[in-house]
Amino acid sequence: MKSFQQRLEQYAALAVEVGVNVQPGQKLYVISPIAAAPFVREVVKRAYKLGSPYVHVDWNDEGVTRARLEHAPEEGLSIHPAWYVAGRVAMAEEGAAFLWVDAADPDLLSGIDAARAGAVSKAQQQTLTPFRKFTLNNEVAWSIVAVPSKAWADKVFPERAEPEREDALWEAIFAAVRVDAADPVAAWRQHAAGLRAKADRLNERRYKELRYRSAEGTDVAIGLPEGHIWVSAGTRNKQGTTFIPNMPTEEVFTSPLRTAVNGKVASSKPLSYNGSLIDRFAITFADGRIVGYEAETGLAALRELIETDEGSHYLGEIALVPFRSPISDTNVTFYNTLFDENAACHLAIGFAFPFCLEGGLAMSKEEQLASGLNQSLTHVDFMIGTADLDIDGVRADGTVEPVFRGGNWAF
Repeated sequence: MKSFQQRLEQYAALAVEVGVNVQPGQKLYVISPIAAAPFVREVVKRAYKLGSPYVHVDWNDEGVTRARLEHAPEEGLSIHPAWYVAGRVAMAEEGAAFLWVDAADPDLLSGIDAARAGAVSKAQQQTLTPFRKFTLNNEVAWSIVAVPSKAWADKVFPERAEPEREDALWEAIFAAVRVDAADPVAAWRQHAAGLRAKADRLNERRYKELRYRSAEGTDVAIGLPEGHIWVSAGTRNKQGTTFIPNMPTEEVFTSPLRTAVNGKVASSKPLSYNGSLIDRFAITFADGRIVGYEAETGLAALRELIETDEGSHYLGEIALVPFRSPISDTNVTFYNTLFDENAACHLAIGFAFPFCLEGGLAMSKEEQLASGLNQSLTHVDFMIGTADLDIDGVRADGTVEPVFRGGNWAF
């Protein structure tokens, strides 16, 4: 049995060697809450052992974030310093890898006016636009991982005794990212190969449209642009280095045709957005655009998300995830999109991925939009997968084929 410290070190090694795949001589930029400091220290050690000349850690603190939302004057909410973004851009131009560490409290901004939280989020997204192109176009290697915090563990395991909650969340995360495998790196390579096989099959079929149906209320048709590409776990940056953007990952995904989404989708898991929970919600589309929405919990936060800009009224991603997956089989709702999106099929409001379209990375934004890829400041995933979800693929000649049956792959 591996000790906790051994597993922590192996998790850090996975993040550095498989997630961002740091190369000798390559710098690493880590964005992390201070609650994750013990894990980040192991990440830094591993990066230096692999030959990184410099690791920069960009710390943040949830208490400071909430204090700003509670007490800053209205005019201060739109401030996001340009110099902060310039630092990221400079390191991206030098070829650095970027690792995000998440330990967010799902209820961090409970009671905060959604409009104030939305103002801060929009200002950050606008200021970060010059940097976002490096990750959106896969010009740099980047990845997201997560570690427990007390507040997050309290939310996920409220039925357990308080001293046991963080340990329980650690166990769930270690299992989800395959740290408990005899050889975690080999396990990830095998897993990535399996996902690539699913993506290859979808790319070979060249579906024109996917049709979703479930008893939970999802009944929607989603068109796919000409030349769309299904992508899975591993990808490459412009230097040809492979990396895995999300750990864990169980998805095969692409970007939809912006103006070809019609019908209604119902959420299957809560969405933690900007420190607020949105739950039991539904969204209606016509010709791609959101024309109606409702939520039992977090309606104001959902409204702020959809009203971010014009592009946030459209979808930018569709992802296929089997209902039977290592994360789903835990029967744990993580209240964290990194995990919950890999337990269920999901969609994303906001910008599309240029690398999901043939020639997309060489296109201007105007050309991408004309080809059917959505443009927006935001990109937020929400889950719609259920145990009874059926998905059909429609080919150009009208042939209809099963893609999902009963929530799982039909091939």
